[in-house]
Amino acid sequence: MSTEDQAPAKTPPAPLRLLAADADDLQIMSAALQDSILRPVDIVWEKSARRVTIALSRFCWECGGTRVMAAMQFGDVQAVKSRRLPRGPETPLELLAIDFEPVETPGGRVILMFAGGGDLRIDVECLDAVVTDLSERWPARVAPTHLAEASAE
Repeated sequence: MSTEDQAPAKTPPAPLRLLAADADDLQIMSAALQDSILRPVDIVWEKSARRVTIALSRFCWECGGTRVMAAMQFGDVQAVKSRRLPRGPETPLELLAIDFEPVETPGGRVILMFAGGGDLRIDVECLDAVVTDLSERWPARVAPTHLAEASAE
């Protein structure tokens, strides 16, 4: 077979890098991070630096069922509170969505919602968030499913 007959090699997608400075940006970030898995120990609040960093295993919806290690970071953080999150440092948490509730412009509350009903609230002076992929992708063992999809079938 000649080289002309061979299919061109697919270029792997570039690592994801997102910035969020407003609620619309954060919704895009939320969609990219849906079904990410992390543990409470992966959430680091550096109070003196006013920063929260979260390491997570991101499900790559855009890559057809792979996972990648990623980091999400929020700046200008004033406070962090959790509600109904497991206290075990190694307990897996599945991120469902991220929302922004404006309080006093440009500040507000970033709400990370997890499966099982728990959430993490990050109060920010202004929305300053970044997400970036950190590793090579690997095949996901299981693709996430959602109740709305399961009930529609």
